[in-house]
Amino acid sequence: MLKNYKNILVALDGSKITDRVLDKAIDAAKRNQTHLDILNVLELKQFSDTYGNAISSDIIYNLVEDTRKQLANYKTRSENAGLTDVSVHIRFGNPKTVIAQEFPKDHNNNLIIIGQTGLNALERFMIGSVTSYVNRTAQCDVLIIK
Repeated sequence: MLKNYKNILVALDGSKITDRVLDKAIDAAKRNQTHLDILNVLELKQFSDTYGNAISSDIIYNLVEDTRKQLANYKTRSENAGLTDVSVHIRFGNPKTVIAQEFPKDHNNNLIIIGQTGLNALERFMIGSVTSYVNRTAQCDVLIIK
């Protein structure tokens, strides 16, 4: 028997499989007639290696604005597909803990939908996969899209 999910979280990172992950999340939300949270987590630490310790406010502003625009497009796409209860969110922090624990706790999500990985093999080896961490530590069900 399939579980009826009441509040679904889809974590999107802009990688190649983002469209497929969003499509699966839209389908799941429609099947369950439920709310969909669309989340993008910005980790500013990743920019300190590139830009040094002084990340300018312009860089942060542009990053947030670009992310807002993309999330607005995802919301419109979800609504055009028939969803009526969609929220978009930007969070700052470590994507692993935000997606697996913090956001679902704050929003009572009982399903997390996430792509298999947005990293290449070397990046997965060096910093670990967000998806693997979420799958191991989340308190709710996790659906991984390949």
